[in-house]
Amino acid sequence: MNAPPPIPLVVVGGYLGAGKTTLLNRLLAHARGRRIAVLVNDFGEINIDAALIRARSDDVIQLENGCICCSIGGRLADALLAIAARAERPDLLVIEASGVSDPQRIAQIGLLDPAFRLNAVVVAVDVAGVTDALRDPLVGDMVRRQIAGASVLALTKADLADAATVSAVVASVGELAPRAAVLTARHGDLPLSVYLDRLDHLDPQDAGPPLAPTVGPAPTGPTAPTAPNARTASGVLLSRGSRHWTRPDALHAGILTFSYRTDRAFDKAALRQALKTLPVRLLRAKGLVAFDGDPRAHAVHLVAGRMRVEPAGHAPQDGSALVFIGPFDAADKDTVRGCLDAALA
Repeated sequence: MNAPPPIPLVVVGGYLGAGKTTLLNRLLAHARGRRIAVLVNDFGEINIDAALIRARSDDVIQLENGCICCSIGGRLADALLAIAARAERPDLLVIEASGVSDPQRIAQIGLLDPAFRLNAVVVAVDVAGVTDALRDPLVGDMVRRQIAGASVLALTKADLADAATVSAVVASVGELAPRAAVLTARHGDLPLSVYLDRLDHLDPQDAGPPLAPTVGPAPTGPTAPTAPNARTASGVLLSRGSRHWTRPDALHAGILTFSYRTDRAFDKAALRQALKTLPVRLLRAKGLVAFDGDPRAHAVHLVAGRMRVEPAGHAPQDGSALVFIGPFDAADKDTVRGCLDAALA
């Protein structure tokens, strides 16, 4: 009996708030009947991204409370084994990495199993915020590593920047990832070929000359990482986090996360004001919340001082849950919790 063809695999990465979940939701919206499985990791106890993606796909696997390239790599390997063993295999597997993960290392884990074929490592780049992130002494090296590991760089939020900023970002990311195709992802839209067509030169030893970064057409030949030596992995397919605090590792040392849950509804104006004026440094905040007098759940996103609140009627409506990511200490956690308590209706 012949072995089934390998399952195409795409890793979607990028810094906190860069637009990874938007890219995935746009892909799922244009799936055209294809079976797409999505494996979602979020940095923290509450997997907000998985809840937002479920509106588009019933096949969502959660890996929570860590960075899948380091602290739960074994769980990722087990999840891949379970997907490969399915009687009805997906047409495409997409792994959404957390905003503090190294997408190249995640791709290496995927390449350990011959049941998968790496199509692309897509890294979202927030045009309006990436320059500041690259200069940040806390996260700059992490962001550079994420960009350098990409075969496709998806420029997001370009509408929030002027033409000069866009050009400068294209130049800077081109220096970090000279072989990556650079595409503008307006509202998260990318050509389906980015995900569905295999990108050649998966082994750098077989690679041709470097590609000049471009904005527009689909990529035709960037590199992607090769697999390291195989190692034994153990864990569980689905695992819910049990800690509010996530221990940092080499990639995201100094960055911590904590969650806030409540069964009560927020006052909408008060929550907006509280999030805008929190007296702590935030790298990212996101959540699904209930507002007083509104039956719909709402998604809340805060990154680089920009806030977005929008209805998410598909989301669970069992109270509110928010995740905060940043260089916190215990006192900061108490401060944030007090500000949120004051914003409850």
